[in-house]
Amino acid sequence: PFVTEIWQIYVLVFVLQSCSAAFTPTFQATIPDVLPDEEDYTRALSLSRLAYDLESLLSPSIAAALLTVASYGVLFQCNAIGFVASAVLVLSVTLPRPRPVDRIGGIYAKLTYGIGVYLATPRLRGLLALGFSVSAAGSMIIVNTVVYARDVLGGTDRDVATLMLASGIGSIVAALALPRLLDRLPERPIMLAGGGALAVVLALAATMPGSAVAFVLWALIGAASSVVQTPAGRLLRRSAHPEDRPALFSAQFALSHACWLLTYPLAGWLGATAGLAPTFVVMAALVIVGVAAAVILWPSVETEAPEHEHAAVEHDHLHVHDAHHPHDHAGDEGPEPHRHPHRHAPVRHAHRLVIDAHHPVWPR
Repeated sequence: PFVTEIWQIYVLVFVLQSCSAAFTPTFQATIPDVLPDEEDYTRALSLSRLAYDLESLLSPSIAAALLTVASYGVLFQCNAIGFVASAVLVLSVTLPRPRPVDRIGGIYAKLTYGIGVYLATPRLRGLLALGFSVSAAGSMIIVNTVVYARDVLGGTDRDVATLMLASGIGSIVAALALPRLLDRLPERPIMLAGGGALAVVLALAATMPGSAVAFVLWALIGAASSVVQTPAGRLLRRSAHPEDRPALFSAQFALSHACWLLTYPLAGWLGATAGLAPTFVVMAALVIVGVAAAVILWPSVETEAPEHEHAAVEHDHLHVHDAHHPHDHAGDEGPEPHRHPHRHAPVRHAHRLVIDAHHPVWPR
């Protein structure tokens, strides 16, 4: 309500999104600490997706209704109060205390630690490729739905809202169905099937169908996107130590947004210069590229506890006594976790593996 220049809006959007980039990965990384059981966590992911989709569907309608009785300034003030109330609710709950983290290396190594873990984990490289597929399909929905509803269907804002509603409904239905499906099948075939469905539906949309068929296609895009995105938290949770989850979820946030940064302008530019039908075809092709990359990067068979070797190494970092730290102490190191220079003897063993300071490379 205090903005008087357009540039101020850009600054505020930048600040708002920066705060979101800090909050969202932290929120996502906290859920597995609160709900350590896999089934509970899977259902929490489904509910989180449901809340996200409901907010996307209901917020514009609520805002439009409130604007009939209040000004924009009042709406922004009410929204600000909502954020404060959310912060108070967060402060009112008891969250698990994170374990202390002590990274090896300088500032750059610490800043890029999460991305390094992410890109070194095969299943997460596959997740990134599928995330690119979702961004290619989702950018068509977000950027070009208005164009499709008005230019192809000859409709109004109501038709735009109807198509967006279809996408949201499809996403909600898929999110509610996924927990039972994930109880029976692993994530890889489910997510790959969702990515393949995105390519097929985009190709069908290139035929420029009428309102009824378009509603179904938009719903299928929403459902397929949810099928790919909702299980992502399970993969991230499985791929890091508890203390490393915030870094890994932050990497997921950054890398997935990098995909959107590519596909958003591409969908808009192609739609404006080549037309919607060729744009649907190009985006379907990009989805196929992402799915094909996921098939290659994400092994179909993952060994839960791969056998691997450790070379001898000496380093200094915060640690507890576990299978990788069986060394003796002089007695003055203090309570665990503690740090002091220590040596690892060469060893070959097998255990559940994630990328960390002792496993910088995924074993072949």
